[in-house]
Amino acid sequence: MNAIQVLDKFAASGVETCFHDRHINPQIYAGINGSNWSIKDYEARGGYAALRQILGQDGGAGLTQDQVIATVKESGLRGRGGAGFPTGLKWSFMPRQFPGVKHLVCNSDEGEPGTCKDREILMHNPHIVIEGMIIAAYAMGIPLGYNYIHGEIFQVYERFEAALEEARAAGYLGNNIMGSSFSFQLHAAHGFGAYICGEETALLESLEGKKGQPRFKPPFPASYGLYGKPTTINNTQSYASVPTILRKGSEWFAGLGVPNSGGTVVFSVSGHVNKPGNFELPMGIPFAELLELAGGVRGGRKLKAVIPGGSSTPVVPAAVMLATNMDYDSVRAAGSAVGSAAVIVMDETTCMVKVLERLSRFYMSESCGQCTPCREGTGWLNRMLKRILAGEGRREDIGMLVEVANKIEGHTICALGDAAAWPVQSFIKHFRHEFEYMIDHGGRSIVDGELAAA
Repeated sequence: MNAIQVLDKFAASGVETCFHDRHINPQIYAGINGSNWSIKDYEARGGYAALRQILGQDGGAGLTQDQVIATVKESGLRGRGGAGFPTGLKWSFMPRQFPGVKHLVCNSDEGEPGTCKDREILMHNPHIVIEGMIIAAYAMGIPLGYNYIHGEIFQVYERFEAALEEARAAGYLGNNIMGSSFSFQLHAAHGFGAYICGEETALLESLEGKKGQPRFKPPFPASYGLYGKPTTINNTQSYASVPTILRKGSEWFAGLGVPNSGGTVVFSVSGHVNKPGNFELPMGIPFAELLELAGGVRGGRKLKAVIPGGSSTPVVPAAVMLATNMDYDSVRAAGSAVGSAAVIVMDETTCMVKVLERLSRFYMSESCGQCTPCREGTGWLNRMLKRILAGEGRREDIGMLVEVANKIEGHTICALGDAAAWPVQSFIKHFRHEFEYMIDHGGRSIVDGELAAA
């Protein structure tokens, strides 16, 4: 059995993920069925109409660069990759009068555990990303762009390449697009599976053919990015949201969500639910409603905890999460973050010590090793957790875990160190008693003890 056959065993067909009727006001997933990804299908759904409008090819006067950026700002669109930075504001940082080449980059290096939204957008609706990138390039006066795609989803890379060829043949990419004075070239590039390349400056290093390691900031990519030129980087879903904003208006998009969290977002729900998958929903939807859309907790068990924004965001206990809405401000008030909107659900049978050890092992493995606190600290965290699981833990190990996490947080070039620290801090904050129980009972989980007592 070759490598492709092995990987195919684990490939989702899509039926379990985004092709269902449980989206609410979908924009990206609207009308897709897994086979209608081509340019003709996209145009039938209104695709490239926003680009025609901007370039004045619909009979109108067209839009200026400032008008496009203002529309995106007013929509309330924020980055969907994790940081949640306002997209229109980021676009405004691009120097307009720079005399040389400027670059546009799409970060499709989706490697955050629990996250599986961008690959489906690229696979089943690639032209919405392409159109979004063309619009962004027009708004910032950028002639050249790249989509950096995670290396372990090569079929997605091939699909995006096919969509690029269609867009070029139709005149949406290349020189003098649709007879205008605007030219834009877009290329796909694939990584090799390194989680660290999801960090924007490590991604740029990889694009340049170097080892994927984060850069010191400042300078920021807007002034010194790809090949030392001004560069704007956004997430796949961020670009995919842009065409609909231009077609239907900023007020309409903002009205789908709540203040400070406009539009829809794709939540990747996994873990102990009956119907895991991707759900495109308005920002601000109550978590309890999201859980219901995902079929509720599997087996009728009780909800124990939720990681609401991908594995790097702090865990939230069930009672708090059930009272929380899924928007930036509400999830922050609950002690976590929307992040990449990857919602990991854990029921009452979950051993939180085992979950934390698994997460810590991931960050230890994916640390690029450039910063000493992250390189050494992630190893310390994982070894201490393994010791506790082996029944060799000590009570003082709990305090040491928090101390090491605190030494990592805020002391690294990029946020991978923070991503490794936050789960440790939050798991011990909310479930300290489970760590104490396991230490006191020679490696036995409190979950096993409760089941035995029952």
